[in-house]
Amino acid sequence: MSNFDPTKLFVTFLPPANLYEPVINRKYTLTHSDVTEKLFLSIGYTYDTYAIDQHLRDELVAQWTNKHDKLVLFGKVYISGGEFDEKTAGKRFYIFQKEMAMALKAIINGDKQLYTYFPSLLTAPIYIYFESVYPDFSRVVYYGMPEQYLHKSDKT
Repeated sequence: MSNFDPTKLFVTFLPPANLYEPVINRKYTLTHSDVTEKLFLSIGYTYDTYAIDQHLRDELVAQWTNKHDKLVLFGKVYISGGEFDEKTAGKRFYIFQKEMAMALKAIINGDKQLYTYFPSLLTAPIYIYFESVYPDFSRVVYYGMPEQYLHKSDKT
C-alpha cells in the first residue's frame, strides 16, 4: 500500500471544521482498510475516535500546533504500550516507517485547500512521534514539509 492513490482517499470534515478553519489545533485522523486499500481522513477540532480501531491501533493522528511561535504539523502513531511484545512492536515500527510518506501524502492532499488559504503552511515542519514502551521504537522523527507530499498528476 506504499503508493498514494488519490482516488482511494475519502475525506470527512467534522463540523464545525471546514476547508480553512481551524488552523491551530486542526486535527487529522487517518485510518485505512487493508482489504480495499481505501484511506479515510477525518479533519476536525477533535480526533475522530469512532474511526480508530482500538485493537489494531494502526491510525495516524496529527494536528497543527504552535511551537515557539511557529506552526508545526505534529503527528503520532501508536507502536506499543506493552500489549505487543518487542518483536511485534518492531514489526509495527517498521511498517509505520515504511508507510509514513504515503500517509502524509493522504493527509496533505486530503486537506490541500487549506494551503491555498494559508500557503505558509507548505513549508512548516512535520514531526511524527512513534509512541512505544520499547526505547528502540520510541522517538520523534522529522518528515520534511507539506510541500514535499503534494500529489502531482504525473507522480505519486
